[in-house]
Amino acid sequence: MKISVERGVLLKAVGQAQSVVERRNTIPILANVLIEAEGDTVSFRATDLDIEVVDKAAAQVERPGATTVSATTLHEIVRKLPDGALVTLADDGTAGRLTVEAGRSNFSLATLPKEDFPVMASSEYESNFTAAAPVLRRLFDKSKFAISTEETRYYLNGVYMHVAESEGATVLRCVATDGHRLARIDADLPQNAENLPGVIVPRKAVAELRKLLDDDEMQIAVSVSETKVRFATPEITLTSKVIDGTFPDYTRVIPQGNSRKLEVDASEFAKAVDRVATVSSERSRAVKLALDEDRLVLSVNAPDSGAAEEELAVAYSDERLEIGFNAKYLLEIAGQVDRENAVFMFNSAQDPTLMREGNDQSAVYVVMPMRV
Repeated sequence: MKISVERGVLLKAVGQAQSVVERRNTIPILANVLIEAEGDTVSFRATDLDIEVVDKAAAQVERPGATTVSATTLHEIVRKLPDGALVTLADDGTAGRLTVEAGRSNFSLATLPKEDFPVMASSEYESNFTAAAPVLRRLFDKSKFAISTEETRYYLNGVYMHVAESEGATVLRCVATDGHRLARIDADLPQNAENLPGVIVPRKAVAELRKLLDDDEMQIAVSVSETKVRFATPEITLTSKVIDGTFPDYTRVIPQGNSRKLEVDASEFAKAVDRVATVSSERSRAVKLALDEDRLVLSVNAPDSGAAEEELAVAYSDERLEIGFNAKYLLEIAGQVDRENAVFMFNSAQDPTLMREGNDQSAVYVVMPMRV
């Protein structure tokens, strides 16, 4: 194999691949990227056995072929090469070495046989549809903060993507929860997505998917089966196993009868929470909200470190209410608001609180209160 690729193109392709590779591997081949050159393209394939990413790039292919080399080492070399350099990758197919040349730089890297590289078995996908990158970006970006990190509740370690009914319309919905907070985001159902089986997309796959969604003009081909999910652009294909578990009935957690309404400038609210939380104890990070007629007082009282209080002008006309929250959860939820106003709906100091962005019903957040 012998190919020449522009440094910037190579860096992007190898960077996408090496981010999937686990740092500590018991199987040496999993630390490698599979390079396959044919025609006028080269593909870089990496996997951790749960996720596989394939990135295709344009290249001058002098000799077609395939080999595997350390993903991290190749990425570091390409990263340190000068901008605009033409990089040549070559192996003679026998010596177990890949040479990397650019200008006066020359590297020789150990390779492993391409036959040993595990390629994820292709799946029969039950649902195939196309969605615009901004739609998927919104669904996953606004829900992923609520993914649980508790390994024992593995079925909460991802975003539940499924088809749901909302106010008489069928929508594509993403939900994540860790038991303390919940995010439920809806988008118009893409064409041909009606038969989508509900799947839990793992946390790592959600993070890798984000890299495919930066181009607002891009259309993403989505394929889903009971065991796998695949997101593809013309250059990159990301395939992931889905979490084998049942996502809990989240609808029971979303409060329906909360009637006390608080409307507040989302950005001002987030900044105020952040300021008063500075003195809260690291363990609880508790902040108290005291609500009265058009007035919100945020306060923290931490015996070990001090106290803080800040008042905000808000729209609130119900009876007085005092309720406590984890400051981190409040900040993460307030950080999802794209519109000017955040609307909180309360019931009592013990019940879950619902939050949405203005009058938009397509993004709903729930946060559990805590004693303060």
